[in-house]
Amino acid sequence: MPTIIPLLEKIRNNLAIRIGPRPNAAAETGAIKPRYRVAFLTGCIQDEIFRGVNADTVSVLARNGCEVIIPEHQKCCGALHAHVGERELARQLARTNIAAFEATGADFYIMNASGCGATLKEYAHLLHDDPKYAQRAATFVAKLRDFAEFLVEVGFEPPAGRIEARVTYQDACHMKHGQKVFVQPRVLLKSIPGLELVEMKDSDWCCGSAGIYNVVQPVMANEILSWKVENVSNTGASILVASNPGCAIQIGFGMRQSGRPLEILHIAEILERSYRLAEEEPA
Repeated sequence: MPTIIPLLEKIRNNLAIRIGPRPNAAAETGAIKPRYRVAFLTGCIQDEIFRGVNADTVSVLARNGCEVIIPEHQKCCGALHAHVGERELARQLARTNIAAFEATGADFYIMNASGCGATLKEYAHLLHDDPKYAQRAATFVAKLRDFAEFLVEVGFEPPAGRIEARVTYQDACHMKHGQKVFVQPRVLLKSIPGLELVEMKDSDWCCGSAGIYNVVQPVMANEILSWKVENVSNTGASILVASNPGCAIQIGFGMRQSGRPLEILHIAEILERSYRLAEEEPA
């Protein structure tokens, strides 16, 4: 434990926290008749530390014809509980979330944090021997989509605001290897005018965050992080796009520690930035 406390202090002192008001789904749906009714999982870390990501997620969904519902009784997805072997607690959380999302009557269930998404998509396996919830879990999983996955699947309005920047993309482990989602984020990024997408070496290698790995195994996590920092730096990018809060925290920490800070955004944030820039341009 003595090696963990200094790391936690470093994370706290170096974390660029982006906290804003929680998104108001009803206010963000807009006047356009919605194409889809979607229920949005706000997450734990995402909601507390990266609340602006959630607000931009809701805004982008609304811009693309979605009525966005935020289930009132949603809970933690159960990822960390499942990771440390607390499977029964994870099952309890899964049952609560399934019931909360069913109550919305939504066409799709959307999440924007890849770690949460990978766990949510395992609910059918987690509850496969539960006679009351097995089928409900399978139906729940069938409606689940990552934010980027959903937009590319149903079709999206390409943003028109120019972002003149070199951008690289971090393939979160839970996104690429867990959910098999890696083409869709690149489709969205390439749709932004002016943006130059530069692939980093080993973009799908772990950054060292890995749930709580960087807390319980800080020495090895920092070694892994050092490889990622070099690969990010070698792209010459001024913006890194990451789909998972753990990656954003870990890589941001590593880049600042190395004296090479850069802007780290979620894909919803950079899309919303482009949409807003287009609105600000003179007619």
